[in-house]
Amino acid sequence: MRNKKHPAANRRAKLDVEDLMHFHIGGVMTVREDGTILGVDEGTVALLQKPKETLEGKSVSDFMPELKVPKTFSTEKKRGQSTLRADGKTITDISYLLRGGWHQEQQAYFLLLQPKELTPANLRQYARLYDWMPVGILIYDLEQATPVVCNQKLLDLFSAMDENDFLKNGPLSTKHDNPLEQYARQAQATEQHFETELPTAQHEKVSLQVTSSMIPGLNQQLVLFLFQNITDRNLNARRLQESRNTLSAIISSAVDGIIIIDGKGTIKMVNEATSKLFGYNDDEMIGRNINMLMPEPHHSQHDGYLDNYKKTGDAKIIGVGREVKGKRKDGKLFPFRLGVSRVNIEGGMLFTGVVHDLTEQKRQEAEIMQLNEELEQKVEERTEKLTQVVNQLLQSNQQLEQQVQERQAAEEALRKNEEELRKSLEREKELSELKSRFVSMASHEFRTPLTTIASSTELLGLYTESEQQPKREKHLKRIKSSVTNLTGILTDFLSLSKLEEGKIKNDPDWFNLCELLDEIADDLHSLLKNGQTIRKDYSNVKQEVYLDAKIVKNVFINLLSNAIKYSNENSTVHIQVELKADTLHASIRDEGIGIPKHEQKHLFSRFFRADNVENIQGTGLGLNIVKRYINLLDGSISFESEEGKGTTFIFDIPLPAPENA
Repeated sequence: MRNKKHPAANRRAKLDVEDLMHFHIGGVMTVREDGTILGVDEGTVALLQKPKETLEGKSVSDFMPELKVPKTFSTEKKRGQSTLRADGKTITDISYLLRGGWHQEQQAYFLLLQPKELTPANLRQYARLYDWMPVGILIYDLEQATPVVCNQKLLDLFSAMDENDFLKNGPLSTKHDNPLEQYARQAQATEQHFETELPTAQHEKVSLQVTSSMIPGLNQQLVLFLFQNITDRNLNARRLQESRNTLSAIISSAVDGIIIIDGKGTIKMVNEATSKLFGYNDDEMIGRNINMLMPEPHHSQHDGYLDNYKKTGDAKIIGVGREVKGKRKDGKLFPFRLGVSRVNIEGGMLFTGVVHDLTEQKRQEAEIMQLNEELEQKVEERTEKLTQVVNQLLQSNQQLEQQVQERQAAEEALRKNEEELRKSLEREKELSELKSRFVSMASHEFRTPLTTIASSTELLGLYTESEQQPKREKHLKRIKSSVTNLTGILTDFLSLSKLEEGKIKNDPDWFNLCELLDEIADDLHSLLKNGQTIRKDYSNVKQEVYLDAKIVKNVFINLLSNAIKYSNENSTVHIQVELKADTLHASIRDEGIGIPKHEQKHLFSRFFRADNVENIQGTGLGLNIVKRYINLLDGSISFESEEGKGTTFIFDIPLPAPENA
């Protein structure tokens, strides 16, 4: 039968490597289905001792009477044993393998012949026969438990020069612990495959993949070992695994979610951040369509989008990025920014999506809006309260003016009260100056923070992008700082108003003084300028005292914040506190600008501010309030100051006797 255009004809004509391993020095015949010999090799010529031309065209049964060639063509292997005859005489006993194949574009059988007896020369020739193969070959004598012959490739694998020395002393010899004996015996039952690592002559390690099998049909128990060098493969595999491990670690530790899908939208890989964001574990996502993470209408339209992209190349998200919504396992939606990139691989394409959660950003934006609304409301409330305080002061001023007028009239009527009238006139002057100071201070102190709040609020509306978050935080910080200033101003006004109206009472209770001092230090930490520090000197403060904690805290905060405010950067504020048996003694010293000598007499007056603090924010009420607080506690306060060198405030607060407390 002929098949001139059969595409696999040449491939089928090649013998299996396995057959070449099992059949060695002997011969190969090509036989038709009817048993006619089509061709023989030199080995067959040597076995039969007849010229090649006298063998071709003969029937194979003339030389191998026991062989039965299948009449129905088959590619299955057929093994057996027979005698090889010529001219009616038996030449030798052989083993054979018969298998179907292609010969010169026609179906034929290949008959491989193998003598049962092999001499050492035959074995050496057997090994040399496979020098063309890219693997090392070794023949192992199972009965003698020793290697007997190898090919040149095996010597090259171990950088060996002499075959005899290699077989006797090399890493595969009986002098060394090697797995050949074990696998040689196991090869009696079935072919063995294993990997090992052995040293070369240069003491380098070579990784080997080894196959062992019995050489069939022989009286000797010989095992064939094939050695293939896989050192580079293992090295590359380790490097590839290390690269995969590194990539996996990078992806797994990424803060943003990372999702990889194929061209059909099937999820191939997700990282841990993705699982946390969507509430699914890896097994629930991998292998499913990416639209499981999308709400409608994207859930239904996503596959169409992919198809359209593959047809037209029109990318709506790929390489662009967009803010979208995701659907968690519990059905809740959340905002995120999605960036998608395309990766071309062999046989298709992959898409990598990076998911950046915007939930916190949106929450902060909502908080900013709410804070703005609350800020506006607080400004209105504080403005209303300030108006009330101003009205009260104006009303008091009007009453004082009326009194002055009455006293002036009385002076005209009663010249005897001239001295009193003079004092009233001086008081009128003082009140007039007080009024001017108040109006000037209120106008300046409220205009500056309100202007800052207005400009920062307007600028916040311009920063809408994610990368502008630092700018938003900067203006938000300015707004918070201005609100803090306004709050401080209003607190001073309200505190003064309450003190004047007698609404603040001394309400003592037990508290730990050390804990209060630590709390005050924490509250003031944010006010420190660059390089400023607070040096503490505490003595006997780790006990409870029976005082009004709120009033004590306000006294310390007012004095410490003034020390920080009126000192330069890289300066030190010193606080000394000593708890005696019956007195709380404290001093606060700064290294600041100090108080001019001629103005020190006005230091505890309302709205008083020295000439050298015009560029520093303040109401001029803080020290007046401190003095009133200390008076409520029956304490005393004094100070020492030198302009340009700093100021020290010293105060003492009496402690009640234990039985009274």
